[in-house]
Amino acid sequence: MDVSSPLASARPITAQLSSLSSVIGSCPDSALPSTARDVERLFMDLESRLGSSTQGAGLGELEECLSVSRALIGRCSLPLAADDVSPAAEAELEAVAIRAEAVSPALLVLLRILGKDGGMDEGGGASERVLFVAAPDVCVFAVTHFQVAPWSSPSSRSAAQAVMRALLEAWHWTDSAHMLMGDRGGAKGILGGVLDLLQPQLNKDAMFRCDAVKLVFSWTLLQVTRPALSPHLPRLLPPSLLLADHYRPENCLLGVRCLHHIVLNAAAAELRQLNRAEVVYQALFRLLYQAQPQVTQAILLCLMDLLLVLEKPPSVSPVPFSISPAPSVRAVSRHDAVLRLVLTQMEAEHKVALRRVYASALPPLVDRCGIAVCRHMKRLERVTIGFLEVSDPPDETSRIQTLHTLNRTLSSTWPRVDRGRAERFLKAVLQLLVDVSSDSNVTDAVKQEVFDQSETSIRRLDACLGGTLQCLLLQVDSGHCSSEVLRVLCSATAKTQT
Repeated sequence: MDVSSPLASARPITAQLSSLSSVIGSCPDSALPSTARDVERLFMDLESRLGSSTQGAGLGELEECLSVSRALIGRCSLPLAADDVSPAAEAELEAVAIRAEAVSPALLVLLRILGKDGGMDEGGGASERVLFVAAPDVCVFAVTHFQVAPWSSPSSRSAAQAVMRALLEAWHWTDSAHMLMGDRGGAKGILGGVLDLLQPQLNKDAMFRCDAVKLVFSWTLLQVTRPALSPHLPRLLPPSLLLADHYRPENCLLGVRCLHHIVLNAAAAELRQLNRAEVVYQALFRLLYQAQPQVTQAILLCLMDLLLVLEKPPSVSPVPFSISPAPSVRAVSRHDAVLRLVLTQMEAEHKVALRRVYASALPPLVDRCGIAVCRHMKRLERVTIGFLEVSDPPDETSRIQTLHTLNRTLSSTWPRVDRGRAERFLKAVLQLLVDVSSDSNVTDAVKQEVFDQSETSIRRLDACLGGTLQCLLLQVDSGHCSSEVLRVLCSATAKTQT
């Protein structure tokens, strides 16, 4: 229908919108841009008639506008794949970008209309109520199409970003987080409405058939912080676990990031309720057996924060008092289980990227365990010596992080380190000093970091040996050491003597 014709213009805007609403869903893709322009013109006519306020607009008109906007947004939905490994055809995805770009101008005009009296309490008037109902649909549309994805183009992303800005301005939201969560002054957010729209697809069968669903869900979740996250935890946690448990690394990584955000922003009591934290722990612990560097790094970071929700760190847990003759011991904890698994993985790992991930995660974990790391000393010794032996140019990340681990281990467990173990550690550190000092591929800054950490290790090993390290260092053949190594040894022994 041509709304510019005299017959069409004589009809009420409500009737014209109603007829267009039925046309939008059935028109071919080639006719959608023209239909969207007709809707835009009708919205502009309504905007000019209302002027600076929507007080003259009837609820029926605004609801018809809402119906038309939902029909336009529905035409921009992504096609569902038959399964998660059969993405939609490239031509279909290109058509989605074209449709999104075509309908965006009409949505911009509608948001201007509904925002004329915006910024008030959502119960204040017809336009405010309609805007609050329309906001979740518009938000999901904008987030879907401003993603850098196969179904978007530079022009469609720009159009979607403009729609998101207009949505924020319509209600005077400061940013997307404010839009979703609201504020403490009483203004309600639209998080519940967005989750209502996504809920039918947030299940194991549907989530992975449309890539937009997981992206919109994760974007939404990552905007929400405490205390607004806790009330929606039952709706946010299950999809995050589904994502984390997926076999595709990109989905797994996205799910782990969502879980980490939940751990950081949900109340600890809420996480412990109904055993939620334990369920997340078991899921992440099982995922540690994967051999994906990015995923493993994200899992270990999440686990470190989650363990604090589940239990006190062994380093601060008091030794339980007992009146029995048997000595009291610290109970084995989840920290021990994670450390044991990480050390087991490290012993057999040969991929450089994973070695760096594990080596970087080990120092804070050893710190957290404190004196309880004595339970793992045999395996920790093998890992430490093995990692110090293997070069990791040019930054020597693995070796430097392993030195950090050694220093923290010695700081916590020095009374339990016997002479034989201390001498084996010392030999590995001296060999590292010789290797790094003679390696022309290592920069001066990296060498200095290795020297500083090695010097700390030597001083702490001297404490383990009761101050007798000087005698051992005298056995070092200065003819096979560079001046840099000798300088480190002299500095370390001078400080141990003082």
